[in-house]
Amino acid sequence: MTGETNGGIANYDRLFRNALIFDGSGKEPFLGEVAITGERIAFVGPTGTIAPNTGAAEEDLAGLALAPGFIDSHTHDDRIVLDEPDMLPKISQGVTTVVVGNCGISLVPVVFGDRAPPPPMTLLGDSQAYEFRTFADYASRVNRTRPSVNVAALIGHSALRLATMADIDKRASDSEIAAMCALAEEAMDNGATGMSTGLFYPANAAADIGEVASIAARFAQKGGVYATHMRDEFDDILASIDETLETAAKADIPVVISHHKCAGVNNWGRTRETLPKIEQASDHQPVNLDAYPYSAGSTYLRAELVTDTYPIHIAWSQPHPDMQGRALIDIASEWNVDLLEAARRLQPAGAIYFQMDEADVRRVLASRLTMIGSDGLPHDAHPHPRLWGTFPRVIGHYARDEGLFTIQTAIHKMTGLTARVFRLRGRGEIRAGAFADLVVFDPSRIIDKATYDKPLQYSEGIYSVFVNGVRSYIAGRGVVQRAGRIVGGNSPHDSAA
Repeated sequence: MTGETNGGIANYDRLFRNALIFDGSGKEPFLGEVAITGERIAFVGPTGTIAPNTGAAEEDLAGLALAPGFIDSHTHDDRIVLDEPDMLPKISQGVTTVVVGNCGISLVPVVFGDRAPPPPMTLLGDSQAYEFRTFADYASRVNRTRPSVNVAALIGHSALRLATMADIDKRASDSEIAAMCALAEEAMDNGATGMSTGLFYPANAAADIGEVASIAARFAQKGGVYATHMRDEFDDILASIDETLETAAKADIPVVISHHKCAGVNNWGRTRETLPKIEQASDHQPVNLDAYPYSAGSTYLRAELVTDTYPIHIAWSQPHPDMQGRALIDIASEWNVDLLEAARRLQPAGAIYFQMDEADVRRVLASRLTMIGSDGLPHDAHPHPRLWGTFPRVIGHYARDEGLFTIQTAIHKMTGLTARVFRLRGRGEIRAGAFADLVVFDPSRIIDKATYDKPLQYSEGIYSVFVNGVRSYIAGRGVVQRAGRIVGGNSPHDSAA
């Protein structure tokens, strides 16, 4: 594809020259040039193949790399894309698309009115955050708001249950399942990407394989994907994997096992069991994983997760905001109480749990099935550093510095692979006809700077980010223009490439 011509000379809106191009496929990078016309990539070729002075704007990227914009496969950004649409924690690290609605938690289609949302729905905000009864309404608001990043949305099973059931502590009835399926149809018809479950959480725990598979099958009929925070990531993890695979097979739907981990000291090392099991299953059904590059997870503070076998830090506390960022064990000692009593006094609260082993993290990241997802919680006062640092950490720390895999493999895990799994057509790759979601970075400098003590830190080595052909972020200046929208699924707002 050579672009439009004027007197035999191609004319492009923007040209990148002398870039080290990582095309998102996992193949070796090459020195080349990329042309953009409108919101699409018009031409990709080796250096020297595009005539001089044929772009309205031209950039020499000598010494820098060009990659597809990173796709965050696992986020809880459903509300923050509306309330803080610059999305600095994400776009500053090269993310151009976020997958929202994970772990069974989504803004659509539940409305709480004067009631307080039950955990874990609180991870997205208070009752005022929940104002969308249909996905069409949510998509319309996203598109009017124009966040700096694209939004691919899953519908959470907890949200579906809370919208249709009088008692969520039991399995849904046939009529309730039918009501959830009708909501699924509306969502998929208006651009949703699929569904998620959070069987680990109280709002979703009573659902069995039959209930989940019945609803997932309706998403499957519309081309959806199924992502799950499994019922157990601790001692019963193998049984939970079996449940996940059986559910997806019954529904005939591709499945993503969210933030795969073997949690709890007793389970450290068990990725030697879980990964072969999942990889073997992938030979006969579509299954993938997402993971973040840290050995700590984060969610709301739950009594069931409180232990003295691994450190726990407080991300936020409503009655004791001065305790955010501190270790639970130190708080308990200061108050002269045990850990459970300290946790009770801090409620409602969020926490960071150092419950994983680094060797397990590395094995999961290295799996051919694994995509990269931050799982960041943007509403936390003292968030996990993954919110700001995930993608540069994978490239700079694990690929470049540790050699866990190549940089091109790292980028494939956050671009081409993710786009394929979530069916984001025309994204996640640098090729003629694809959307011009791009990130310019320095492979020798890219690294995360966010830490557990100081989590609100920009990463280094990201120079600029383009979304749908628009330069959206410049290092040192921030967001300069916003061009994001609802993408994926059967979205009427995003045509296929």
